[in-house]
Amino acid sequence: MLQLLDFNENPNLGIYCRANDSIVFLQKSLSKKTRQVVGNVLGVKVLELCIADSTIVGSLLTCNSFGAIVTAFATAETFSALEEQGLRVFPIKDVINAAGNDILTNDHGALVHPDLKNSTVKKIGETLDVPVQKGTIASLGTVGMAAVVTNKGCLCHPKTTEEEKQQLEKVFDVDVMIGTVNHGFPMIGSGLVANTKGAIIGKMTTGIEMGRIEEALGFLE
Repeated sequence: MLQLLDFNENPNLGIYCRANDSIVFLQKSLSKKTRQVVGNVLGVKVLELCIADSTIVGSLLTCNSFGAIVTAFATAETFSALEEQGLRVFPIKDVINAAGNDILTNDHGALVHPDLKNSTVKKIGETLDVPVQKGTIASLGTVGMAAVVTNKGCLCHPKTTEEEKQQLEKVFDVDVMIGTVNHGFPMIGSGLVANTKGAIIGKMTTGIEMGRIEEALGFLE
């Protein structure tokens, strides 16, 4: 199920939202109707979250089915809310701590910003219960925003190199395609939130872009 959507007239919904196959974490202050649409499309329960007094939940948090990585600036209340969902939680204290921007993960693997400390990378692997590699997408370290991956597929930045693409396929054990969102924007993660059941997509996204998303993430029957 795919749905075009805006959050308070903003098509960059990936910055404010993060999902796995059982729950979606949403910024506060969205209408009840929007919350219902998100939950229905992704087929998951909805939890509103504020991280470190901020609405940018998608940038500060990443998760798979096993764990969640969140900026260490988050409150104890946030950590508890995540743990209550049955997730192991690791507060990232590194200089690079916008977990959603800098970590890309599914249930098979994780790709992380190349400048993260090795000790942090080890903790990320333990928390998400997957093998972790450092890498780039389109030469960018902000891999969490340069692509979207689920357990069925991956869509990434149009300037992703062949070498990077091969690494992504190995790490995530899915096919990888390139594309854009919101009428040509290359940072896929900013305008797309997906799991294996559905995807919400920024409203400026074109029909051709939608087709790519549908194919890349395995929604074509």
